Amino acid sequence: MHLVSDHIVEGREGPTFDPAYPTLPGVDLTDIRRFTRGQPWEDFARMREQAPVMWHPMPRDGVGFWAVTSFEGVKRVNGDPTTFSSEKGGILMALGPQETRHPILFSASTNSMINLDARPHRELRREHMPYFTASYIRGLRERVSAEVTRLLDTMAPLGKCDLVEKFSQRLPIFTLCEMLGVPLEDREKFIGWIHFLEMAQQIATEQAEQIASGGELNPQIAAFIELFNKNIGDMFEYGRHMLAKRRADPQPDLMSAIANAMVEGEPLPDPYLDGAWLLIVFAGNDTTRNSISGAMKLFTENPGEKAKLQADGGLLTNAVHEITRLVSPVIYMRRTATCDTEVEGQRIAEGEKVIMYYGAANRDPAMFTDPDRFDITRTNAEKNIAFGHGPHICIGRMTAQLQLEEAYRQMFARFPDIRWTGEMDIAPNNFVHAVKRLEVEFGPERAAQAA
Repeated sequence: MHLVSDHIVEGREGPTFDPAYPTLPGVDLTDIRRFTRGQPWEDFARMREQAPVMWHPMPRDGVGFWAVTSFEGVKRVNGDPTTFSSEKGGILMALGPQETRHPILFSASTNSMINLDARPHRELRREHMPYFTASYIRGLRERVSAEVTRLLDTMAPLGKCDLVEKFSQRLPIFTLCEMLGVPLEDREKFIGWIHFLEMAQQIATEQAEQIASGGELNPQIAAFIELFNKNIGDMFEYGRHMLAKRRADPQPDLMSAIANAMVEGEPLPDPYLDGAWLLIVFAGNDTTRNSISGAMKLFTENPGEKAKLQADGGLLTNAVHEITRLVSPVIYMRRTATCDTEVEGQRIAEGEKVIMYYGAANRDPAMFTDPDRFDITRTNAEKNIAFGHGPHICIGRMTAQLQLEEAYRQMFARFPDIRWTGEMDIAPNNFVHAVKRLEVEFGPERAAQAA
């Protein structure tokens, strides 16, 4: 297999064809600090209405992109990998200055399954599939349910806590480690690794700003970068060690499937093993964690929907579809045009970057009536594309659904008055909606009785 990172094309500064829609003033989807207030829903609404395929300049590296925000536009791009390649340019908005790239993290983030097209993507995905089938998920449910109970037991005496710390970050790590076959004594390490992965954009941005200003790195930033590099190095060292063990001694787990995957008749080269490890650690944790936290915010802001669910548990599966629609934890994915084409009346040239905004698409009134309203009885909630569409649809979406269902089935039964206090922190990240802290409170006497 060739390395995707050796063939990435970064596009061009301005569009080849005249824009059919205006570039709206005040919209900056590259400013990661803006995303600490949540996703820019008002900007997305303006874009859908006035510029569903909008040329967006890049203030730093000069390589702009087409931002697609309509449901049909995102679905079209996501569902046509021949015209819109994941491999030609990678799935990230920009790669940043070479001097700020973490060598292993950069290679791993570009050389992975979601950065491949056609046969290599299909073959590598097929190697993972036995651990993401409906039958496997059914076998996993009992273990996930028991872990939900255990985590809620630790919350019960507290009366208030940070839901991320006590629950949201821990359940996905447990589930992933069960699937991978990670020893119990090693699982706590994943919490720190996920934290640093979510901060990677901030680290790169601050480094780039310091370099651009010609000044020396702030001592606090330098110390954090050192800590960041150590943790990311430890994460990859652990992954390489475990994958090597599974190549030598395969076990019935996902780790062994990754380690022994064959693509085009050959075992995965080391950069793709690193990429597979990064993808499963990050994607296997982050989307579920942030959906669990986002659900608590939605139910607190919409007590009528919470009451509906508590009165009728049969609504839970559809409620989870509606949660993922509104939270849309993955903010964007990039594709690169392989030929001149057209989307929503906008001509796009070969080699230009096309970025799909899933949250914007999931609030398109052309698809979802009254789209900003949280409605757990919404009849087409399952049609959301928070997990993508087409050949690259998220392989772990049923695992995420399982965890959200088990979490809220038990949580509302045991803590019927649990609610978000209004306090939360969101990481500066425009790729995933990363909730770092979300404070909740609940009646301790009810919790104690239920426990």
